[in-house]
Amino acid sequence: MARVPSSAMAAAGLVGGYAVARWTKKRPLGGIVLGTAGLAAGRQWHRSGGVPAAAGLGALYLAGFAGAHPLAKKVGAWPAVVGAAAVVAASAWAVSDRT
Repeated sequence: MARVPSSAMAAAGLVGGYAVARWTKKRPLGGIVLGTAGLAAGRQWHRSGGVPAAAGLGALYLAGFAGAHPLAKKVGAWPAVVGAAAVVAASAWAVSDRT
């Protein structure tokens, strides 16, 4: 079975978590999507790069989630979420998936 790249998981967690929270109007459901995808990506980050990679990319994932909130006030919600997801996905690809 093909492995899903951690970069795709992380991007899907950020975008999917926001989409679920917005469309269902239930933020905890979006949090479940965000958390589940983050944990799955984190497991791959740990397998491929150990604790330093998992900690760094995990912190970036959380920073992307948190940073999209104030950024949304300036550029809009969807551009902020997609931008944060792109930064996290590119970083995850460079650190974990490229090898």
